[in-house]
Amino acid sequence: MTHRPRKRFGQHFLHDPVVIDRIVRAINPQANDSLVEIGPGQGAITLPLLQAAGQLHVVELDRDLVGPLQQWAAEAGNLSVHNADALRFDFCRLAGSAPLRIVGNLPYNISTPLLFHLLAQSHCIRDMHFMLQKEVVDRLAAGPGTGQYGRLSVMIQYRCEVTPLFHICADAFRPPPRVESAFVSLRPYHTLPVTVQDETVLAAVVQQAFSQRRKTLRNVLREMIDADSMQALGIDPALRAEMLGIREFAALANHLAEGRTA
Repeated sequence: MTHRPRKRFGQHFLHDPVVIDRIVRAINPQANDSLVEIGPGQGAITLPLLQAAGQLHVVELDRDLVGPLQQWAAEAGNLSVHNADALRFDFCRLAGSAPLRIVGNLPYNISTPLLFHLLAQSHCIRDMHFMLQKEVVDRLAAGPGTGQYGRLSVMIQYRCEVTPLFHICADAFRPPPRVESAFVSLRPYHTLPVTVQDETVLAAVVQQAFSQRRKTLRNVLREMIDADSMQALGIDPALRAEMLGIREFAALANHLAEGRTA
């Protein structure tokens, strides 16, 4: 399949056979897995996934790639091609009796909103394996007190177990991206690590807390909660957001949610 990569779609096609093999082995697809690939591109990992699982859904936005993929589907038999924007796609409608396993080389320019879109559907997802910008993977896995820790870290780790797997050099792609890449596993929790009464409140607190990273919680959250209430929850209002763990953010969110219903 020959296709000129399009910058507006953030296309960087994987071509290194060693990296492809390592990715497929990390995913470890099994017969009858409910596999979905986002952005199959030129099909670098599509065929080995299909051969292992026996069936595969792919979501591809670029219409010029859909035709060759559909032709391939006619030959493969169990490849279902969806010409759609992954940011608006209802992945859960593809889930049958088994939860989905989602994989892909995500366009780096939409990776964060796409991750949040998938989080909203995590109840029907077993695991996710993605190629992402290394900086994004570092943020996904970062812990409190580090420069990479932020809104993305908290919201992803609230929903998923994050396991960075390995780096991927730029030469493994055509054209080579200008950033380093990494492969990561995200596994949604069956039981969440903390109890949150209202997830929309948690999202709002986390977003506000990291909106001005250099300010203390007392200042950045003053419109939401006062310093005395923070101290009553065991949280020092003189800290910055990057020092709080998921449990502390959950405590703040639950306090606010209780105030709304009181």
